[in-house]
Amino acid sequence: MLEAPPAGIDFGLQKGRGSIYETVQTQRSHGGDLQFEFDAEVKAAGTPADFRGPFVQGPAGGRFVYIDIGACAGQAGTPWSRRLKVPLGGITAEMIRRAADGAVLEASVAGTGRDGTPACASVKDFGGWRVKPERPTRRPADPPIS
Repeated sequence: MLEAPPAGIDFGLQKGRGSIYETVQTQRSHGGDLQFEFDAEVKAAGTPADFRGPFVQGPAGGRFVYIDIGACAGQAGTPWSRRLKVPLGGITAEMIRRAADGAVLEASVAGTGRDGTPACASVKDFGGWRVKPERPTRRPADPPIS
């Protein structure tokens, strides 16, 4: 989750690497939180875990995903052309096991820098990844409560 990024700016998740990439899930901020979802394949479940996939960037041991900002996210007429690196470090084997069983891994990062502009570069004060509680399974034929 990207927490309260500045309003009027586009943010999106980078898919691909180098100069051959596209920005997906592009959203214009209105000052509230933005959410992005992606899948990553576990390449090696050792310590630390290693990941790969179209959203995963960086070398082994330093993997991350990019949030594209402003012009990097395809927005025209903006002074902002930035990317925010969200690290994939700290994801444990237990977290991976729970995700394989249907849980979701989640991280929250500040969307606004100390100067009031869009946060960029490597995430500062990263609180890490956590397992989002599994959604309760809905029973298909529950009778209405009267």
